[in-house]
Amino acid sequence: MKIYFIFNIKKEFISLYKDNQRVLYNILRQIYYLDKTEVEYGYNLFKQLILPLDKDYIDRNLYIKMHKLIPYVKRKNTHIINNLYKDEVSRLTIKKSYIRLELEQDFSSFFPYINEYSSQLFVCDFHYQDFFFLNDYLSCEKTLV
Repeated sequence: MKIYFIFNIKKEFISLYKDNQRVLYNILRQIYYLDKTEVEYGYNLFKQLILPLDKDYIDRNLYIKMHKLIPYVKRKNTHIINNLYKDEVSRLTIKKSYIRLELEQDFSSFFPYINEYSSQLFVCDFHYQDFFFLNDYLSCEKTLV
């Protein structure tokens, strides 16, 4: 299972790390694995890189766009896609500072929907060391199809 954390990166850092995504990933990874005694340092660094998300707006709009789809359901704060035809199970939870997406496959149907919110989303899987800008990833997917 992959667990992606999706962050809304500030524009000045996008231009800085667009061609060197590994550095941005490593900064976020170090914050993720920081010792509890260094939480204040990590929080200050995190606030410098990340724009807060409008949780209620994204949550509501995602529900409105997807609630008519058969494989979609929302339980409490978690949006779920369980599409047997595409062999997809995805669970998405929106927080104020990040979006958490759990996948059991390589692609999620949530990606295009959350990309509509911002073109500055950076996706990280800290366990499998996978990272990309969502906008770039979706552009590559379109060219492959």
